[in-house]
Amino acid sequence: MTELRPDRRATLGLLAGAAAGLAGCGRRDDGSVHLRFWAMGNEATNVPQILPEFERLNPGIRVEVQALPWTAAHQKLLTAYAGSSLPDLSQVGNTWVSEMAAIGAISPLPAFASDLLTDQFPAVLETNRINGQPVATPWYVDTRLIFYRSDLLEHAGYDAVPQTWAGWKQAMHAVKRVAGADKYAVLLPLNEFEQLLTFGLQGDEPLLRDRDTRGNFSSPSFVAALAFYKSLFDEGLAPVASAAQISNVWTEFERGWFSFYFSGPWTIGDFRNRLKPETRWMTSGVPGPKGPGASAPGGSSLVVYRSSPHQEAAWKLVRFLSDPAVQARFNVITGNLPARQSAWNAPAVANDPYVAAFKGQLSRARAVPKVPEWERIVTEMQIVAERMVRGEFTPETAGPEIDRRADRLLEKRRWMIEQGRAE
Repeated sequence: MTELRPDRRATLGLLAGAAAGLAGCGRRDDGSVHLRFWAMGNEATNVPQILPEFERLNPGIRVEVQALPWTAAHQKLLTAYAGSSLPDLSQVGNTWVSEMAAIGAISPLPAFASDLLTDQFPAVLETNRINGQPVATPWYVDTRLIFYRSDLLEHAGYDAVPQTWAGWKQAMHAVKRVAGADKYAVLLPLNEFEQLLTFGLQGDEPLLRDRDTRGNFSSPSFVAALAFYKSLFDEGLAPVASAAQISNVWTEFERGWFSFYFSGPWTIGDFRNRLKPETRWMTSGVPGPKGPGASAPGGSSLVVYRSSPHQEAAWKLVRFLSDPAVQARFNVITGNLPARQSAWNAPAVANDPYVAAFKGQLSRARAVPKVPEWERIVTEMQIVAERMVRGEFTPETAGPEIDRRADRLLEKRRWMIEQGRAE
């Protein structure tokens, strides 16, 4: 566990008061254990549907779900940690795991729960390991791949998305000719980092170097990703626009303003419900420089907090939510992709044509660096990339600029490693 510096403890202490209202009792007068489970968004809305079965199988344990909005969940968890009022367990975004582990909030997986780590996608599982030790359990998974207008692509002479950058760019030019000069091929919102990150993951070189203490964005492979990304704007294949300038994705996708779109499994439901039946679309894996490419693993994990007095009961709930049959049922309810690979054999998952590409893409996923500063680093990457697209940087100068910003954010990590206080 990383010891908090005095200034960090003081900052967290100021947040403690806001967490007081989130606390609750663990054992009630009826003698049962009441687990407090914090969940977010769609999961918080729907997980109560499957909890009665858990309570039937575990008499004496009751689960109280508190819903948190995704926009506030990260700060609420840190606030609750500062105020010693964390729940027994919660859902967390995969990129939060390293931060929650660094402050010592999470209980590592006990030996009796080690079987929960089998039957998982390797890259997703890796995001839940810190210094080789598993500290969180994947609950559901996602990654980003390509949604595309199969009718326009076919009209342009292609029956599938080419799986190399060069071939895909040729197909984009062909689609643009079919769709019209006033339209584009691909949407790459300038205020989002995920698309460039996906391109950057195709290289052999890591995104951070020197024990994750310095940026490696000036490496040849990432500069090549920057160059490919910029070329899509320079050649008129992507609009120079942010997501805020798009009225809504499904309307613009339907009218052919763009034909390729990076997104995750949540878009399947949106497109099914909102696109006209005559609009033909499909999903495809991400192209890479020389063949099918990688992507970043996403989704949410389940963590049990060290402060919980009900460790055994909390791990029972994690085990229940990790059961492949339960995850398959939760897929039917929410559309979430199961973390356990065997759950993908359930008919609702296996027979969905739009889901099929996700399994292959998840098998090629690559874990991103597990440092608490990562979300801030990719935000700086996005800012520099936008300025590059607008002409302020070249790919060769943008890479070192991202490194400079990343190195500044990682200064504390370098200091801790030099002091022997971090791995």
